[in-house]
Amino acid sequence: MGKENFFNLYTHNFVRVAVGVPVVKVADPFYNAAQIAELCRQAADKKATLVVFPELCLSAYSCEDLFHQSALLEVTLRALEHLLKETAPLSLLVVVGLPLRVNQLLYNCGCLFSRGKILGLIPKSYLPNYREFYESRQFSQAALATEEYVDLLGQKAIPFGTNLIFEWEQQPLFKLAIEICEDLWVPVPPSSFAALAGATVLVNLSASNITIGKSDYRKLLVASQSGRCISAYIYSAAGFGESTTDLAWDGEGLIYENGTKLAETRRFAYDSQLVFADIDLDRLQADRMRQNSFGQTKGHFKKEISSFKTLTFSLDVNKESILLLERVLERFPYVPSDPLTRDQRCQEVYAIQTQGLIQRLKATSIRKTVIGISGGLDSAHALIVCAKAMDILGFPRQNILACTMPGFATTKKTLEQARRLIEATGCREYFIDIRPSCMQLFKDIGHPFARGEKLYDVTFENVQAGERTNHLFRLANFENALVVGTSDLSELALGWATYGVGDHMAHYHVNASVPKTLIKFLIRWVSKTQELGEKVSAVLDEILDTVISPELIPGENAQQPLQSSEEQIGPYNLQDFNLYYTLRYGYLPTKTAFLCWSAWHDKNRGQWPEMEKKREAYSIAQIKYWLKVFLDRFFRTSQFKRSCIANAPKVGSGGSLSPRGDYRAPSDSSSAPWLKIWEEIPSSEDALLNKL
Repeated sequence: MGKENFFNLYTHNFVRVAVGVPVVKVADPFYNAAQIAELCRQAADKKATLVVFPELCLSAYSCEDLFHQSALLEVTLRALEHLLKETAPLSLLVVVGLPLRVNQLLYNCGCLFSRGKILGLIPKSYLPNYREFYESRQFSQAALATEEYVDLLGQKAIPFGTNLIFEWEQQPLFKLAIEICEDLWVPVPPSSFAALAGATVLVNLSASNITIGKSDYRKLLVASQSGRCISAYIYSAAGFGESTTDLAWDGEGLIYENGTKLAETRRFAYDSQLVFADIDLDRLQADRMRQNSFGQTKGHFKKEISSFKTLTFSLDVNKESILLLERVLERFPYVPSDPLTRDQRCQEVYAIQTQGLIQRLKATSIRKTVIGISGGLDSAHALIVCAKAMDILGFPRQNILACTMPGFATTKKTLEQARRLIEATGCREYFIDIRPSCMQLFKDIGHPFARGEKLYDVTFENVQAGERTNHLFRLANFENALVVGTSDLSELALGWATYGVGDHMAHYHVNASVPKTLIKFLIRWVSKTQELGEKVSAVLDEILDTVISPELIPGENAQQPLQSSEEQIGPYNLQDFNLYYTLRYGYLPTKTAFLCWSAWHDKNRGQWPEMEKKREAYSIAQIKYWLKVFLDRFFRTSQFKRSCIANAPKVGSGGSLSPRGDYRAPSDSSSAPWLKIWEEIPSSEDALLNKL
């Protein structure tokens, strides 16, 4: 990482951008330039790299036939010259709109400049001339231009056209393309071809008057274009000060990243405003690389793409200082923080799991399921899915053969919880004490525990896990039933499952692509909605407060287990976070750690699900330690278990680990590359605290 500061967002391929919506005066370019200059200074103070202003903002959009007055056009150029001088000291990329005469034609243009130098001029491609719009009365469309370069304000050979992409020399992932207002509203926006040509940051200077419902449609357009183009999309529309002779203006500014809204302005504001967002360029690169249909599209539009020119510009950014993310990061990336969205997500996940199980039962003509119930999270949720499936199929819940199988470390609490959950759900309980069969196996292999020695090794643990699975499969044979597996995505990622004859195996899994943190919220949702009744909800609430443990090593008493899964493999809060950004985007360990620290270092930071009872925080040292555990287990030791997992439905876009679906990897790979990068993560926040 060299001299780059770990605690600087630019170090990790983020870039801070801004949308400015100035208050304007119609046909008063110097007033407008002053408003824009002030917003530029504010953007630079906040360490933004780019700030985007509305269409024709130097003159105001609603000048109508005043655009044919030479005085307005001349003074607008002088205002631009003044703006270039005012912003020259700023390390900032600026996009403004202005009317521009080129070879006797008038164009509605976007002007990109930095440090007093104009980098490019982009004319509007599509001019609306319907309903309230009469732009063709004043302007010429870009297709009529024959010039590729223009001279302006003493600057020679400025690139001019719609086929320009601007690449930041110090950050090659940042490639900017510009379009103007109506260009976004056509069937194939110019930015679509720009994205295929490599542009990652798409800018739209807009005026866009407001009518009822138009804001929702704008958001839909911007979100859709950013998603289809796998890009950032920065949109700035005209606000207060534009003429209200016949129209009104709400000043809507939007920043989206691959379909996700990052920031928006206040609509109908009466003062100038500026909003910021930190764009993740790595996310865009990762998704374009993985979504090969994006690349395939290039082959169909080679002619259009080949016309683009990539122009390089230089802009210094200080990566040695501290600059923390202002972007809100979900602490639980698999769980929406918004309560309404979260409830909808839980309902959908529950439906996906249930449908998957129902289809498997129908395909096999099997009417019963066998499931092991431990009194913990995973088996409780799998049982909920089984119960819902039986209800939909019209089968009695007695067709669910729920097995409690106490071993040498089973606590009284979890056993009671398991039995009460089975009773409340209305399933048929099988109580099977696995200790006698385990003791027989210990005797058969000569394990010291059979002679009374307290040797709690991996064999001791796996014999119990294996006996449980053995009983489940044989009971399924006997009852003509399907064994439903309970292991979740988090456990598969970390290899926290007994291979083969153990909790690794089942006839069908329902939780295999659901991470532990999401399962907690799914259970909370089922409890809150009383999906399966009040009695079931009461038991589920108790299960949520139970320590996560495999219960394979005896504790000092029958109430508490000796083992805590999270003490051995790490907090699921962190490991699910690491899994999401490693599996979904393939980020460097340094970036994953930075994101994790940004989300988790301050217990009061970020959005919190209201049902999460205690707010936790983790230091960079803790994050670094557990990330190493994750990387080594995920890449080096656990793939062989994932290579032969049972069938299970994919649930989320965060990915699954099925070798037949999302993830194909060798079982004998090394974790060395990831651990090499991991070494660059700082071990404390001392340097950060000293500077702050």
